[in-house]
Amino acid sequence: MSPQLNRGRIDKRKDILDAAFSVFAREGYPQAHVDQIAAEAGVAKATVYNHFGDKESLFRETIAALSERALARNLAAVALLAETGDDLPAALTKVGIHLVDCYCDPQSWALRRLLYAETPQFPDLLELTQVGVAEPVAQALADRLARLALEGHIDIADPALAAEHLTALLTGPLEARSRFGTRRIPRLERKTITESAVATFLSAFAPRP
Repeated sequence: MSPQLNRGRIDKRKDILDAAFSVFAREGYPQAHVDQIAAEAGVAKATVYNHFGDKESLFRETIAALSERALARNLAAVALLAETGDDLPAALTKVGIHLVDCYCDPQSWALRRLLYAETPQFPDLLELTQVGVAEPVAQALADRLARLALEGHIDIADPALAAEHLTALLTGPLEARSRFGTRRIPRLERKTITESAVATFLSAFAPRP
């Protein structure tokens, strides 16, 4: 297969996955139909089947693709903590805002709602997102916090637990305030939540005199 034809196949596959997510998020898995997905992707129904085989496989591939994107965005946010400079609160706030933005992204909300709704039928998908996204991000954050502790910026005995605490402080208020993703949280409100989370975290884990 020529590079150009292969690229076209990859692009078409991405178009189908994007359309599938849109339809699954809007209709739910049981009500979604492959012909709807094909129409939204601008391809023939047979093309969808040629790429993915059946609706269930397409659904699984769709969740996996969105999970990969979420992982990349969250890891990029955590990586910002590599350079804290002399202002740790500002550095943590910057990272926190990026993580909150990832959490509040419309696709992230839609993905979580899909998982909540379809987990009884696809319990393995919850494991996929937990092991494939949540755990690597938590580990990356724990590693950054451990480095800050070694440098004397914070006082933590268990970096993994500290990462859980910081994540809970950042994301805990978002479910209720967003009404489970049905209300957009304004940028200023997200910033206020983040600053409060960082202040609470640092008050708990500030170095002891």
